[in-house]
Amino acid sequence: MHQKGFTTKQKIIDESLQLFSVKGFYNTSLRDIMEAVNLTKGGLYGHFESKDDIWDATYDEAVKIWKRIVLKDTRSIHDPVKRIQKTLENELEVYLGGNVFEGGCIFLNMLVELAGQSNSKSSQIMDGMFGFSKLLTRWLIEADEKQMLKPALSINEISDFILIALCGCAALYAASKDMNVVHTTISQCTNYIEQIKK
Repeated sequence: MHQKGFTTKQKIIDESLQLFSVKGFYNTSLRDIMEAVNLTKGGLYGHFESKDDIWDATYDEAVKIWKRIVLKDTRSIHDPVKRIQKTLENELEVYLGGNVFEGGCIFLNMLVELAGQSNSKSSQIMDGMFGFSKLLTRWLIEADEKQMLKPALSINEISDFILIALCGCAALYAASKDMNVVHTTISQCTNYIEQIKK
């Protein structure tokens, strides 16, 4: 693909990400996307065969953006508990609080909209969220094996609780744009993690 074609395709993805995050998938029309990127229908279809194809590309891009932000500087942290804390700070302060997507957390917004309307799309998002929970579980197991946590904890429940706390924060922040919601959630999650440590 020529550079101009690649740039146009990326612009369609970028603009669609913002539109989907604010208006949702179903409330965003192809006309909305065409106007955002200043393309005709033929120009749009030169890059994507359907709105579903646009969604697939935007979802993949959203995952890349999320990973780049949320997992930044975590691989070099050898302490798994500090790694979790850094990840939570990146998730809440930088990704969510940084307003990467105009509508807030695109995954949560899309999940709420797509539930009951598109099992395949909502399942894809849920798989991603559960994948994040599994990552937290692996790090908590590592901490447990290093005897950094209190004994007899339910690791799966802890990672699921953290995920639920993040989703709750994302919903409240999307509605309010109040950074106090973000800071309170960081503080509460940090306190919770401190309580499960030895």
